Amino acid sequence: MNAQRWMSIRFFSFFMTWGIFLPYWSGWMIYTKGISVSQASLIMSLGLIARGLSTLFAFPYLSGRFSSKMLLKVAGIGTLVALVCYIPASSFGSLLTATIVLHLFYPTLMPALDSAAGVLVQSKQLRHYGRSRQWGSIGFVFVGMILTVFTGMLGDEVIFWALLLGIVGFVGLGFMRAPVILSEKPQVDQTKKAGLNHLFRIKHFSLVLIIVILLQAAHAAYYNYGYIFLQEIHAPIYMIGLIINIAVIAEIVFFSLADKILSKFSAGSLLTLAAIGSSVRWILVFAFPNVIIFCIAQTLHAFSFAMAHYAFMKYLIKNIPHIQIPKAQGMYSALALSWSTAVFTLFGGYLYEIEPRYAFIGMIVCTIPSVLLALIYRKMELRMV
Repeated sequence: MNAQRWMSIRFFSFFMTWGIFLPYWSGWMIYTKGISVSQASLIMSLGLIARGLSTLFAFPYLSGRFSSKMLLKVAGIGTLVALVCYIPASSFGSLLTATIVLHLFYPTLMPALDSAAGVLVQSKQLRHYGRSRQWGSIGFVFVGMILTVFTGMLGDEVIFWALLLGIVGFVGLGFMRAPVILSEKPQVDQTKKAGLNHLFRIKHFSLVLIIVILLQAAHAAYYNYGYIFLQEIHAPIYMIGLIINIAVIAEIVFFSLADKILSKFSAGSLLTLAAIGSSVRWILVFAFPNVIIFCIAQTLHAFSFAMAHYAFMKYLIKNIPHIQIPKAQGMYSALALSWSTAVFTLFGGYLYEIEPRYAFIGMIVCTIPSVLLALIYRKMELRMV
């Protein structure tokens, strides 16, 4: 199997499960385990803190000693075990424990897959990152379309069993043959020379990291409360999965075209566009709390998430040495996708209980500064040309 196909399959299988976990997990705990919105916010926030510790420290450390294929296999098995722990969980404490264990393994799969993709691109075995990554988005949409039918028929209990089945499938794919370079253990002497502090010596890494931290943190309200907000504004239950997946369809379109039409755009230009699109998205949701405008705002996910992620990968592939890619991915996952999101999940939960719309407009405290910083970085890039 060639690297392009292998990477596409792995992205597809992981994001099928992520399409269940990300939009539905808080709602599943609220509706099937009987906890409050504030309790779910606290549980998910503490889980994100555990996720940050895992991806910032454990993942880079282990990636320096084990092959990418082995890391993906172990993290998948750990995720499966953690999910089983939810079955007997019924109290706040037991749900919190299960969530923390889950976040130690499950989200690590994301930087592990992106690191593998980065290595394959740098070694010229993967020609198009965007083309493989779009299959992840397709998997996200595919499962959402199916899940919305089953939740409508059988209730929210089906969310857990769908995620469990998806992870079983991902673990099974972990035993398939991988590109040779991903089965190779890294050289220990090289990894010792490439600590986390070395990343901050790379030109503009700190500034780019801050920008993507702000942009990804701005999704906290949507990820955790989008599902219940749609019920708040009286979206038909059978349509909620479709509405959520409008964002991912926009993401698919973006990734399918990105390598072709954005190759000449700098990372700074892409980050600027992403920040502007993100600001407009959350303002629309706040100002017009109805299903039609929410659907329109969903298309801006192509900017707020996909373009921001693509810009970071573009910067990473161009500027970060091969041996430091897992560390850069671990830092991105911990700070941008975990800890910052944890903080703004609590912030969003507080605002949501005052007025649901406030949770979304509150996210511009991230996006407006990111616009200004992205413009500064873009000017720096122009001076370098």
